[in-house]
Amino acid sequence: MVYPKNAPNGMVAFGGQGSGVNRTQLWTPVGIYLDYVSNSLLIANHGAHNVVRWIRSERQWILMAGDINGIASNTSTTLRWVTDMILDPMGNMYVADRNNHRIQLFMSGEYVGQTIAGVTGVSGINASLLNNPWCVKLDNQLNLYVLDTYNHRVQKFLRY
Repeated sequence: MVYPKNAPNGMVAFGGQGSGVNRTQLWTPVGIYLDYVSNSLLIANHGAHNVVRWIRSERQWILMAGDINGIASNTSTTLRWVTDMILDPMGNMYVADRNNHRIQLFMSGEYVGQTIAGVTGVSGINASLLNNPWCVKLDNQLNLYVLDTYNHRVQKFLRY
Protein backbone atom coordinates (compact mmCIF):
# COMPACT_ATOMS: atom_id res chain seq x y z
CA MET A 1 0.00 0.00 0.00
CA VAL A 2 1.07 3.58 -0.66
CA TYR A 3 -0.23 6.41 1.47
CA PRO A 4 0.31 9.72 -0.39
CA LYS A 5 0.81 12.83 1.73
CA ASN A 6 -2.50 14.32 2.92
CA ALA A 7 -4.52 11.57 1.21
CA PRO A 8 -7.41 10.14 3.25
CA ASN A 9 -6.82 6.58 1.97
CA GLY A 10 -4.01 4.39 0.73
CA MET A 11 -3.79 2.78 -2.68
CA VAL A 12 -2.42 -0.55 -3.82
CA ALA A 13 1.20 -0.26 -4.93
CA PHE A 14 1.94 -3.91 -5.77
CA GLY A 15 -0.15 -7.07 -5.74
CA GLY A 16 -3.81 -6.78 -4.82
CA GLN A 17 -4.77 -9.46 -7.35
CA GLY A 18 -5.44 -12.17 -4.77
CA SER A 19 -2.83 -14.61 -3.53
CA GLY A 20 -0.87 -16.66 -6.04
CA VAL A 21 2.32 -17.06 -8.03
CA ASN A 22 1.37 -15.02 -11.10
CA ARG A 23 3.85 -12.17 -11.68
CA THR A 24 1.17 -9.64 -10.70
CA GLN A 25 0.34 -11.40 -7.42
CA LEU A 26 1.92 -11.73 -4.01
CA TRP A 27 1.29 -14.57 -1.58
CA THR A 28 1.56 -13.62 2.08
CA PRO A 29 4.35 -11.03 1.75
CA VAL A 30 6.06 -10.58 5.12
CA GLY A 31 9.22 -8.54 4.49
CA ILE A 32 10.26 -5.68 2.24
CA TYR A 33 13.53 -3.95 1.46
CA LEU A 34 13.72 -0.68 -0.44
CA ASP A 35 16.55 -0.75 -2.97
CA TYR A 36 17.31 2.89 -3.71
CA VAL A 37 19.77 1.96 -6.48
CA SER A 38 17.10 0.31 -8.67
CA ASN A 39 14.12 2.26 -7.27
CA SER A 40 12.44 -1.03 -6.43
CA LEU A 41 11.16 -3.11 -3.55
CA LEU A 42 12.46 -6.55 -2.74
CA ILE A 43 9.64 -8.56 -1.24
CA ALA A 44 9.84 -11.70 0.90
CA ASN A 45 6.99 -13.50 -0.83
CA HIS A 46 6.49 -15.88 2.09
CA GLY A 47 3.64 -18.07 0.75
CA ALA A 48 5.27 -18.40 -2.67
CA HIS A 49 8.68 -19.34 -1.17
CA ASN A 50 10.59 -16.73 -3.13
CA VAL A 51 12.03 -13.23 -3.15
CA VAL A 52 10.82 -10.91 -5.87
CA ARG A 53 11.85 -7.44 -7.07
CA TRP A 54 9.10 -5.04 -7.99
CA ILE A 55 10.37 -1.96 -9.80
CA ARG A 56 8.07 0.93 -8.97
CA SER A 57 7.29 1.77 -12.60
CA GLU A 58 6.52 -1.83 -13.62
CA ARG A 59 3.33 -3.90 -13.39
CA GLN A 60 5.05 -7.26 -12.74
CA TRP A 61 7.72 -8.53 -10.40
CA ILE A 62 11.07 -10.15 -11.28
CA LEU A 63 12.22 -13.32 -9.52
CA MET A 64 15.33 -12.79 -7.38
CA ALA A 65 15.54 -16.10 -5.48
CA GLY A 66 13.47 -19.22 -4.94
CA ASP A 67 11.05 -21.05 -7.19
CA ILE A 68 8.97 -19.09 -9.70
CA ASN A 69 6.06 -21.53 -9.25
CA GLY A 70 5.94 -21.20 -5.47
CA ILE A 71 7.34 -24.65 -4.66
CA ALA A 72 9.11 -24.99 -1.31
CA SER A 73 12.31 -27.02 -1.09
CA ASN A 74 15.80 -27.01 0.42
CA THR A 75 18.13 -26.92 -2.58
CA SER A 76 20.62 -24.15 -3.32
CA THR A 77 18.09 -22.52 -5.66
CA THR A 78 14.92 -22.91 -3.56
CA LEU A 79 13.54 -21.58 -0.29
CA ARG A 80 10.97 -22.63 2.32
CA TRP A 81 8.90 -19.86 3.94
CA VAL A 82 11.27 -16.95 3.29
CA THR A 83 10.78 -14.09 5.77
CA ASP A 84 13.34 -11.35 5.11
CA MET A 85 16.20 -10.21 2.91
CA ILE A 86 18.76 -7.44 2.67
CA LEU A 87 21.27 -6.27 0.07
CA ASP A 88 24.86 -5.30 0.78
CA PRO A 89 26.52 -2.40 -1.11
CA MET A 90 27.74 -4.82 -3.81
CA GLY A 91 24.20 -6.04 -4.53
CA ASN A 92 24.62 -9.43 -2.83
CA MET A 93 21.41 -10.62 -1.19
CA TYR A 94 21.12 -12.28 2.22
CA VAL A 95 17.88 -14.24 2.71
CA ALA A 96 16.28 -15.56 5.90
CA ASP A 97 15.08 -19.00 4.76
CA ARG A 98 12.94 -19.68 7.83
CA ASN A 99 11.85 -23.30 7.59
CA ASN A 100 15.17 -24.45 6.15
CA HIS A 101 16.80 -22.92 9.28
CA ARG A 102 19.46 -21.11 7.27
CA ILE A 103 20.63 -17.85 5.80
CA GLN A 104 21.27 -18.03 2.06
CA LEU A 105 23.66 -15.68 0.29
CA PHE A 106 22.90 -14.96 -3.35
CA MET A 107 25.77 -13.15 -4.99
CA SER A 108 24.73 -10.26 -7.21
CA GLY A 109 23.03 -11.55 -10.36
CA GLU A 110 23.13 -15.21 -9.24
CA TYR A 111 20.18 -17.56 -8.66
CA VAL A 112 22.18 -20.23 -6.82
CA GLY A 113 22.58 -19.48 -3.14
CA GLN A 114 25.09 -20.66 -0.60
CA THR A 115 24.32 -21.32 3.03
CA ILE A 116 26.35 -18.91 5.18
CA ALA A 117 24.60 -19.44 8.54
CA GLY A 118 22.75 -22.43 9.92
CA VAL A 119 22.57 -25.94 8.48
CA THR A 120 19.95 -26.68 5.82
CA GLY A 121 16.97 -28.43 7.35
CA VAL A 122 18.53 -28.75 10.82
CA SER A 123 17.32 -26.63 13.73
CA GLY A 124 19.19 -26.42 17.00
CA ILE A 125 20.48 -24.31 19.84
CA ASN A 126 24.25 -24.31 19.43
CA ALA A 127 26.02 -21.32 17.87
CA SER A 128 26.24 -22.90 14.40
CA LEU A 129 22.52 -23.71 14.18
CA LEU A 130 19.43 -21.57 13.77
CA ASN A 131 15.79 -22.24 14.62
CA ASN A 132 13.42 -20.34 12.35
CA PRO A 133 15.52 -17.28 11.42
CA TRP A 134 13.16 -14.40 10.80
CA CYS A 135 15.07 -11.19 10.11
CA VAL A 136 18.50 -10.26 8.71
CA LYS A 137 20.42 -6.99 9.05
CA LEU A 138 23.94 -5.83 8.18
CA ASP A 139 26.04 -3.32 10.08
CA ASN A 140 28.44 -0.86 8.43
CA GLN A 141 31.24 -3.48 8.49
CA LEU A 142 28.94 -6.03 6.81
CA ASN A 143 28.63 -8.22 9.88
CA LEU A 144 25.36 -10.11 9.68
CA TYR A 145 22.76 -10.09 12.46
CA VAL A 146 20.08 -12.79 12.44
CA LEU A 147 16.92 -12.79 14.51
CA ASP A 148 16.91 -16.47 15.56
CA THR A 149 13.26 -16.62 16.57
CA TYR A 150 12.73 -19.94 18.36
CA ASN A 151 16.13 -19.73 20.06
CA HIS A 152 15.09 -16.35 21.49
CA ARG A 153 18.32 -14.63 20.45
CA VAL A 154 20.06 -12.45 17.92
CA GLN A 155 23.08 -14.12 16.35
CA LYS A 156 26.02 -12.13 14.98
CA PHE A 157 28.08 -13.56 12.12
CA LEU A 158 31.29 -11.83 11.12
CA ARG A 159 31.69 -10.62 7.56
CA TYR A 160 32.05 -13.47 5.08
